[in-house]
Amino acid sequence: MIKKALILFVALCVAQLSFAQLNGLVKKAKETVNGVASGDLSQEEVGNGLKEALDAGVGEAVSFLSAKDGYFKSPYKILIPTEAQKVVDKLKAVPGFENLEADLTERLNRAAESAATKAKPIFVSAIKNLTFKDAMNLLLGTPDAATRYLEQRTADPLYEQFLPVIQLSLDEVNARSLWRSAATAYNKIPFVTKTSTELDSHVTQKALTGMFGLIEKKEQGIRSNVSLRNTELLKKVFAKQDNKQK
Repeated sequence: MIKKALILFVALCVAQLSFAQLNGLVKKAKETVNGVASGDLSQEEVGNGLKEALDAGVGEAVSFLSAKDGYFKSPYKILIPTEAQKVVDKLKAVPGFENLEADLTERLNRAAESAATKAKPIFVSAIKNLTFKDAMNLLLGTPDAATRYLEQRTADPLYEQFLPVIQLSLDEVNARSLWRSAATAYNKIPFVTKTSTELDSHVTQKALTGMFGLIEKKEQGIRSNVSLRNTELLKKVFAKQDNKQK
C-alpha cells in the first residue's frame, strides 16, 4: 500500500513538473509570436510605430502640397499634357493665347493644391487598417514599402475624391474654359490632329503622383535619418530596420 502511494506521489510530481515545463514552453512560444525576432518589440509596438511614421509622413505631405505653391513651386509641379504642347506652340502667335502655357500651368497647380486637402481622411483609413503582418513586412521591406502599401490601397478612392474637386477647382480658376477655348481654336486649324478639350484626368493623376512622391520622400527620410525619429517609439521600431541592414 505504501509502495503504491509512493509511486502515485512520484507520478503526480512528475506530471506537475511536466505541466510547469509545458506552461513555460507555451509562454515562450507566445513571446516569440508576440515579439519581433530579438524579442524586444511587441506586435503592438511595431504596428503603432509604423502607423505613427505613416501618419506623420502623410500629414506633412498633405500640408505641404495643399498650401499655396505646394505644387506650383515645388518638384511636384504639374506640367501641361504632352499633347497640349502642340496646341501651345501653334497658338503662341494668336491674340489672347500668347501666355497660354504659363497661365494654364499655374491654374492646373492651383487646382491640385485645392484638391490635396481631401487626401488625409483616405490615408488615415488605410493606416488604421494596417495589420501586424503588414507592419512587419513594411518595416523590413524596401525603402518605399510603406508608400507602395498606401498607394495600392488608396489610389482608386483618392482618384474618385480628387477628380470632382479638381474639376471644381479648375473651373474656379477658369482653367477648363481657357483650355477648351485654346483646344477649340487649335482644332479649327486645317490639317491638325484634333486634341482633347479636357484636362481633368491629367491633373488628377499628376496630383496623385506628386502626393505619393512626397510621401515616399518622407518615408525614406525616417528610414535613413535617425534624427527624424522624434519619438521613443519611432526610435525603437526603426532600430529594428537598422539592425537588419547591418
